[in-house]
Amino acid sequence: MTQPRSEQHREDGRTAASGRSAIDVSGLELTYSDGTEAVAGVNMTIPSGEFFGFLGPNGAGKTTTIKVFATLLSQTGGEVRVNGFDVTDNPRKVRESIGYMAQKTSVDLELTARENIRFACEAYGVPRGERAERVDELLELVDLADVAGKEAEEFSGGMQKRLDAATALVHRPPLVFLDEPTTGLDPKARNRLWEYFQRINDEGTTIFLTTQYLEEADQLCDRLAVILDGEIVADGSPAELKREVGGEVLDVEVEDGEAARERATEIARTFDEFGEDATVSVTEEGISVTAREARQHGTDLLVALRDAGLTVTGFNIRAPTLDDVFLAIMGEEENEADGIESEAEQ
Repeated sequence: MTQPRSEQHREDGRTAASGRSAIDVSGLELTYSDGTEAVAGVNMTIPSGEFFGFLGPNGAGKTTTIKVFATLLSQTGGEVRVNGFDVTDNPRKVRESIGYMAQKTSVDLELTARENIRFACEAYGVPRGERAERVDELLELVDLADVAGKEAEEFSGGMQKRLDAATALVHRPPLVFLDEPTTGLDPKARNRLWEYFQRINDEGTTIFLTTQYLEEADQLCDRLAVILDGEIVADGSPAELKREVGGEVLDVEVEDGEAARERATEIARTFDEFGEDATVSVTEEGISVTAREARQHGTDLLVALRDAGLTVTGFNIRAPTLDDVFLAIMGEEENEADGIESEAEQ
């Protein structure tokens, strides 16, 4: 199992990379022709050498943003520089200096695994004398060496994904965009890619990762940003974001299904002892409460649930995870939206 990076390692890497930016973004906006605002005023700087994670729910603007950086979409406002090149003025220079692994694989199904990687070497200008060794190295990395002579159409979806990762990395670019690269992979294949991503980052490659796996972001990333409705709503290291959630998490399991979970949620949200900063979310087994006073007043909530006729079958107090960060951010946005709607109705 890949071990998470220490905070000291992350801090050292960020300091070493602070001399130059791999990505500079000021006021990025993108509105589609139908009027849909996909990205609204995004600002960010990614130091060279950083392992950066970009998180958000489906439709939040992650893929749109990464496609602007990779020159696959043109922004409608703002300025973007990648590896020192303006994406509007020098798109070819940008493309030459990056690797890009999209959500959907781009391998040629009629070519073998070896031929796909060799073709990518040619397309990216890998020196002829280095190609054979590079192909063998990447086939071994993505665990396709034993099937190197088979056509990609014979591969499973996960195998095609691994092959796609290899083709994106053939030219060893200084910056790699990974758009949900491990979706559909089994744990063994995912861990092998994690190890490779960590290794090339340790050697100086900047990595910009979007992922739905929060454990992946926690394991790999120096810093994270969360985008919601086209705007960045949180930014910091995994540890910093967890601290911002505040306190600890109380997980409570209740019997009797959805109605009981809804009743438990209502009680927890009106439980004054946890304070105004507490967040409550529904889980498959019951509810989850994040609060600074979770440990001190957790048993009081259990008593309140019992007094309301609910049967508690289990509970646990733990430190927050990135999942809790995500749920807290979503909850805050929902609460703000509810407040706006209430004001409009008055």
